[in-house]
Amino acid sequence: MTYLHNIGAYFLMIVEMFRKPTKWSVMKQLILKDIDDLIIGSLGIVAFIAFFVGGVVTIQTALNIDNPLIPKYLVGFATRQSIILEFAPTFISIVMAGKVGSFITSSIGTMRVTEQIDALEVMGINSLNYLVFPKFIALMLYPFVISIAMFLGILGGMAACVYGGFSSLDDYIVGIQMDFIPFHITYAFIKTFAFAFILATIPSFHGYYMKGGALEVGKASTTAFVWTSVVIILLNYLLTQMLLSA
Repeated sequence: MTYLHNIGAYFLMIVEMFRKPTKWSVMKQLILKDIDDLIIGSLGIVAFIAFFVGGVVTIQTALNIDNPLIPKYLVGFATRQSIILEFAPTFISIVMAGKVGSFITSSIGTMRVTEQIDALEVMGINSLNYLVFPKFIALMLYPFVISIAMFLGILGGMAACVYGGFSSLDDYIVGIQMDFIPFHITYAFIKTFAFAFILATIPSFHGYYMKGGALEVGKASTTAFVWTSVVIILLNYLLTQMLLSA
């Protein structure tokens, strides 16, 4: 019953988030601050992970198809498919669940512990709109982060492929261009928008409704990361089934 109660409270929170909006002059500053914290602040770790994991994907692919009868350009093809379809949207989102999700839960949870949320309510401010809505809007720029991850993943794969001597630059580029289906990019960004919504709301839910003190803030951050990751994995399966199997 606890799970059903939490699911119901989560959807009620989402509805309440859009009611009684905060003044635009205040909301604009909150959105810009959250863009800086959640999007700009994540570019470094995303770029680092994307570049080197792209290289690892390429090396492992090349080592597993070293048969002379298999053309070398398949290394580039396999790298592109892996990065665009799964690695960039899903793997990076799980990393972001740890970084961004923990930040959101701890910041809102700390406000709950120190009674700042109660103070907002007393002043007649819709605290859910004030705290959660700016994060939701900021994470609508999340596809920008994923597009950078895609580019750097393929670039890292190219560097590993060429400097590791697995195939030539021309073969790698031919592989990247071969049998390209534009809908795969659309599919990746549809997943990304769905994951962005999850990244904004589930950590906020765990931070907003937590009870206790400083120790419980840490526990809430851990719980938020676990549930955000679980929902991302399940949503990834459902969206893949709906969008690619038709």
